[in-house]
Amino acid sequence: MDEPSPPTSGGWDLWRLPARAVALVLGVEVAAVAVVIAGISVPTPGAVGLAAFLTLLSVVHTELATGIERIRRRAAETSYFDLSSVWTFAAALLLPPVLATAVIAAVYLHLWQRVWRPAKVPLHRHVYTTATVVLAAYAANAVVQGAGGLPTAAVDVAGVAGIGLAVLLYVLVNTVLVAAVIACTSERVGVRELLGRWDDNALEVATVCMGGLAAVALGFTPGLIALVLPPILVLHRAVLVHQLEEVACTDAKTGLLNAAAWQVQGARTVRQVHRSQGTAAVLILDLDHFKLVNDSHGHLVGDDVLAAVAAELRATVREQDVVGRFGGEEFVVLLPDLPPGPSGDTEMRAVAERIRKRVACLTVPVGTPDGVLTVRGLSVSVGGAAVPTDGTSLEQVLNAADASLYAAKREGRNLVRFAGPVEVPSPRSAT
Repeated sequence: MDEPSPPTSGGWDLWRLPARAVALVLGVEVAAVAVVIAGISVPTPGAVGLAAFLTLLSVVHTELATGIERIRRRAAETSYFDLSSVWTFAAALLLPPVLATAVIAAVYLHLWQRVWRPAKVPLHRHVYTTATVVLAAYAANAVVQGAGGLPTAAVDVAGVAGIGLAVLLYVLVNTVLVAAVIACTSERVGVRELLGRWDDNALEVATVCMGGLAAVALGFTPGLIALVLPPILVLHRAVLVHQLEEVACTDAKTGLLNAAAWQVQGARTVRQVHRSQGTAAVLILDLDHFKLVNDSHGHLVGDDVLAAVAAELRATVREQDVVGRFGGEEFVVLLPDLPPGPSGDTEMRAVAERIRKRVACLTVPVGTPDGVLTVRGLSVSVGGAAVPTDGTSLEQVLNAADASLYAAKREGRNLVRFAGPVEVPSPRSAT
């Protein structure tokens, strides 16, 4: 299950949250306790044994995957899926609600001890996640029971449909509750931060589906449950590879795309612009006199300034805009899906000016042995060029934007300059 980890909330210390966020967190936790109390019943010895068996499988799974999980945690600062849903969802389908809650509590307590506490995840955040899983499990159990229970025959349409609906509801409840707390703790948050990436959600659905298959296997041939462990461990490694790929594409100092990754995305976007006959723009930005910051305060302070400028860039542009660092104090922004004609040109210029003004107003507090140092008086020169007006390939547009950047530098810095159209030979004239 995914831990809510909004990037702008500072780990969301519970008592420093907005009132609406505290109300949501406490409300979800109270609701989880209420449904547990309402569903209390005396379990059978067989159900207790099954709950213990599922807990044991989860512990074995976590122990086998702990090393991978810790590597993944170091590889990415964003939240990730621990894949425990395979056991919590199976418990939701197989067990009375109270025993399913006991399994969930045991699973998440063990995860806290082995994975989340070493990663310094706040306990109250983990408790909230556990509460969302309890509510999701109760919803899934209600759906399956309403469909007549797990499939009991080779052809049981109602049972299969019940499991499918339970999968969707389990994922939906978790997603909505996690998205809600992120929305309450972040002033500006995009769809990706709220709902996660498509591949992360696909992974969660796949894990829950495996939990459904595990539940059916336990119902008919319990020994087959052992076959769940190898594929779930392979899923762990697959997600690790994905995160390591992201790290390889990310600039360590700013969290933006590095030059190579930006050019790959930029080339792809330019091809899409040509296919759709649309418009895009490239902005190249260079911090003015940045060497003075490094010389006056040291490179560590310079790194903090770069990170602050990168955060300002990301906050200024749209979610779909591609932002990267080309090295040193140079950044690059690709603006896809601009309106055609003068409207697109106006928007490109407006974005560039907005970036220039926000950097000029930026103050960067930096902790030093002598106290807090505030870096101010920054400025940035911006050069821009458009696709296809100033070039038909990414290389042409970058060259045009780079020439515009140097024009801004020559004319006094802290300026925005744009390229004029370039001559692109037609196929007929080239021959």
